[in-house]
Amino acid sequence: MWRALAFLALLALAAYGAVWIADRPGTVTVVWNGYQLGTSLAIALVGVLIAAVLLGLLWAVVRGVIGLPEALVRGSAERRRAKGFSALSRGMVAVGSGDPLAARRFAGDAERLLGHEPLTLLLKAQAAQISGDRDAAEHAFKRMVDDPETRVLGLRGLFVEARRREDEVSARAYATEAARLAPSVTWANDAVLEAQSADGDWGGALETVERRAALGLIDKAAARRQRAVLLTAIAGGREAGEPEIAAERALQAVKLAPDLVPAACIAGRLLARRGDLRKAAKIVEAAWRANTHPDLAKVYMGLRTGDSVRDRLARAETLAKISSWDPEGRLALAQAALDAREYGRAREAVKPLLAERPTVRACLTMAAIEEAEHGAASGRAREWLARAARAPRDPLWIADGIASETWAPVSPATGRLDAFEWRAPPNALGAPVPDVEPEAEETPPAVEAAALVPPAPERKPVPESRPVPDIKPVADVKPAPEPADTVASGMAAAALPAPGEVRRAG
Repeated sequence: MWRALAFLALLALAAYGAVWIADRPGTVTVVWNGYQLGTSLAIALVGVLIAAVLLGLLWAVVRGVIGLPEALVRGSAERRRAKGFSALSRGMVAVGSGDPLAARRFAGDAERLLGHEPLTLLLKAQAAQISGDRDAAEHAFKRMVDDPETRVLGLRGLFVEARRREDEVSARAYATEAARLAPSVTWANDAVLEAQSADGDWGGALETVERRAALGLIDKAAARRQRAVLLTAIAGGREAGEPEIAAERALQAVKLAPDLVPAACIAGRLLARRGDLRKAAKIVEAAWRANTHPDLAKVYMGLRTGDSVRDRLARAETLAKISSWDPEGRLALAQAALDAREYGRAREAVKPLLAERPTVRACLTMAAIEEAEHGAASGRAREWLARAARAPRDPLWIADGIASETWAPVSPATGRLDAFEWRAPPNALGAPVPDVEPEAEETPPAVEAAALVPPAPERKPVPESRPVPDIKPVADVKPAPEPADTVASGMAAAALPAPGEVRRAG
């Protein structure tokens, strides 16, 4: 629009100029070398314009002749570059489609046409990777490291190759160098954090999390959670030798993540040891409201050393009411009632958990109640032991396909921070477990029964019966030093079928 208006304005101005010159005729006289040439002003102006056009055309021809070799070279280079980028694009497509032969061919063409272009080196490295030529891939990545523009990209490739050949030392070195050169690179920060966590360098890992949060690589909620997990790991390592420092770190972790069960347990134990029972109970109760866990129940009922079984029973009832009679609250109340030898109350607490498919702990609790009340020879006790062997398993700490009865700050399989989740493992049996009559069920061996129901500490024997067994939560049982290929519930591992076991990922 504006360009059309400008053109019309210039055209009107030219017309006005032509009319103005026509209304004012005159002559132009040129004297040169003894000759005199005279003409009108209009013809002189037209002659000047024609001369200007001819001079412009002549100058264009001269410039074209002079710049012809350079233009030919430039055109050839542009065509070569266009072919190189075409080969580069086709090579990337070949890499994405998994065609190693085409990828190597196009990578060679791109390198021949483009030279040491960063993308050419990347294509060559990726073509070597999908071809299985690790040496060629590493060589290409090392060439990228030598170029300042592609140094971080080359370090990334070398890091991946080191991980593939399980060279953790080199992988850490490459990640550390990349994090130093480019602090905002996510993969390098993740690798450094993973290495620090695997080494137990919780202080260094905490600094890495702080740096990542400051750079905006993770959101605030995730950063708070990771800080809480690392502070809990520090507190757990110093709980025995440096209780004051451990208590400080645990309280910081609870402040960042009140629902983190291990942090609340450590803080509760250390505060109870100090004598600050009120604060300890408040912390454990807050965590219990967010996540009912048997470890929290154990800490809560043992806050004050020397309490009677009646006091523990009252605390267990408080937990059950706080959780609105959650299954964990009922199991804690049943255990406390069993310790107090109130068998009817224990049976009443567990009864709602037996309606559909009782879990292993519910069955073992009922077996303990029957055995404590009626003796070891009770058919009902044997029946509940048999049902426990086939019952669905209770929740465990699970991370990356590995189940553990104790929490850890990192996954033993991948090294991922805050990987463990408290949830039920997959169960092999999908159908409800039918009731089994004592006469029809084969009596389990004594060794298996003893393994399923461990004896309780500080238990007085019941008259005319053997000591009352105590049912400990699954999470209270310490795991084996090395994670096995299959992980099952500690109480029913001897009788659970192999297909229902949780296997290590990878």
